[in-house]
Amino acid sequence: MVSEQNRELVKQAWRSFSSRDKDLIASFFTQDAEWLAPPGNATAVALGATHHMVGRDAIVHFLTVDFPRMFVADVAVDFRGFYADGDVVVVEETMQATLAGGNAYRNDYCFIFQLRDGLIHRVREYMDTAKGHRMVFGDAPSDQ
Repeated sequence: MVSEQNRELVKQAWRSFSSRDKDLIASFFTQDAEWLAPPGNATAVALGATHHMVGRDAIVHFLTVDFPRMFVADVAVDFRGFYADGDVVVVEETMQATLAGGNAYRNDYCFIFQLRDGLIHRVREYMDTAKGHRMVFGDAPSDQ
């Protein structure tokens, strides 16, 4: 039963991200939540941001302010699956959007959500970083 509840909580959280409602989004995260993405990923580089957000406020700021600066239109997510085992929920998806510079963006992602006391405590994000760099900057990063 806990797995099902956690899977539903992550689905609700995901739906809240597109609302840009800071209070609603914040309600899904612990105060000390962390979001970890691969170092040097194209989004972090383009925004001059960190790949490791620490704290609910930093995560909410990214989702409501930074994300829409980068992915400006036509954001669509095709969910491949939501899998839950206890306090861990895994989400597979493909995201597409129009970037601020006008380029099309499409990449596959895997997110691992770790919950604590019914809230998201840690998110680990995985994607094809070289493909992301090609779409954002036109070439692959030299260190990957």
